[in-house]
Amino acid sequence: MRLVFVRRVAQAFFLLLFLFLMVVADFRWAGGYPLNLFLSVDPLLAVSTALAAHTLYAGMILSLLVLVPTIFLGRFFCGWICPMGTLNHAASRLFASHDRKTQAEHNRYRPIMSVKYCVLAAMLVLAAFGVTQVGLLDPIALLTRSLAAGFFPGAAVLTSGHGLPERLFVAGWAVGGVLIAVLLMNAVMPRFYCRVVCPLGALMGVVARLGVFQVYRSQSLCIQCDRCRAVCPAAADPQLRLRRSECFACLNCREVCPVDAISLRALPADHEAVPAPDVTRRRLLLTGTAALLSVPLLKSSVRSSVLPPAGVIRPPGSEAEGEFLARCVKCGECMKVCPTNVIQPALLEGGVEGIWTPVMVNRVGYCDYQCTLCGGVCPTGAIRNFSLDEKLGRPPFTKPIKIGTAFVDRTRCLPWAMNMPCIVCEEVCPVSPKAIYIERAEAVDSSGNKLVLQRPVIDPARCIGCGQCENRCPVFDHRAIRVTSVGETRSERNILLFRDAQPDVKQAEGEVEG
Repeated sequence: MRLVFVRRVAQAFFLLLFLFLMVVADFRWAGGYPLNLFLSVDPLLAVSTALAAHTLYAGMILSLLVLVPTIFLGRFFCGWICPMGTLNHAASRLFASHDRKTQAEHNRYRPIMSVKYCVLAAMLVLAAFGVTQVGLLDPIALLTRSLAAGFFPGAAVLTSGHGLPERLFVAGWAVGGVLIAVLLMNAVMPRFYCRVVCPLGALMGVVARLGVFQVYRSQSLCIQCDRCRAVCPAAADPQLRLRRSECFACLNCREVCPVDAISLRALPADHEAVPAPDVTRRRLLLTGTAALLSVPLLKSSVRSSVLPPAGVIRPPGSEAEGEFLARCVKCGECMKVCPTNVIQPALLEGGVEGIWTPVMVNRVGYCDYQCTLCGGVCPTGAIRNFSLDEKLGRPPFTKPIKIGTAFVDRTRCLPWAMNMPCIVCEEVCPVSPKAIYIERAEAVDSSGNKLVLQRPVIDPARCIGCGQCENRCPVFDHRAIRVTSVGETRSERNILLFRDAQPDVKQAEGEVEG
């Protein structure tokens, strides 16, 4: 059996597995499947979040399953497993010429391919200072987010919801458009993203220089036919000085060599090979310096450690804002698994640093009272894995997880502002005892008739900020009852009731009063 056939079977298998896990991430089928498997084995996400949060989330130890074999086999993940790489390879085939000389020219190494190492350096420098932006360009996070917020909702619209639930996402067209742009760039250069942009491929390339088993070309046997370069998806120049940091270990070159001049050997003494990435220390230093200078700009947004970002409500179980931003890789897995579609990609509400991180938009959905899925699928612990007992405050827990607090806008509420009957918010409140209670009041209409009204009032001590009241409010344009993040469990400063304050906050308040 030809090795190229085995590789294609492997590529197809892992791509289908990735798509399968994306489909079953729907809340109806999510139970029992490792939905974040590909994100958990991504070593770049593990390294960046470890640098930013100063801890390695337990689930990401699986990334060693990819990183350790890379030391022996080189960038095998890029050529055999990566679903983004497979999609780019397929797109490249669509745009490819069938002329061997043209293919060989397109697969020639170009200096622009060193850009990905600068991208990697910038991402790691940012992560070291607590700014996690690697998810914007990491292939697994990018593909997951694009499918979850862009393509799957579009597919549901085209199929009228048959098989996939209809979802709406804020700027979903932009999230999905990034993937379209990535695939279209294959018309400019085969596997453009993999060769030029991908920071995960760059990390693999750095580790691959230590590869034990490497492609070796016998100079005495080589007849310079250029067939190997014509089929090299990595543009690693196997016909000249093989660039080990670029090689995908696909072994296409060995398969097409007519004189068996190319083989896979353990620690070959090939003095013509180029083991290190083609990037100068000066360029890396300049890139790192530029990234360092951008840190204060990215961190200039208001965080909940100082003041809560206006309009930003994070999912239940989220870490405090600083830690959350350090851990979140913007993968969109929580958005895909949410049964009510309340979790949306942020735009600029939380600052530039928070673009595409998950926020709750209650006009779209609400936090299901019995749901804990978002914490179970987060690969980095930005949303910790919490139990239903913890969420609801059942023993041994003393308080429920509080996302925020609802407020009644009496200038828009029908019973308060217009003397019209409405108790929808009280009816849908899932908390027991209810966080919304009814206040009976007498009023007079424009004709002088006496009315007995039922007016909703919030008990902030009971409200958990689930947003169901806001979602169901019949005043559609600007809801008469709205949830803000005040009182959220994850913040020691963003409090509403003094009795909910943390000890250090109480002490600080006492010092101010004194």
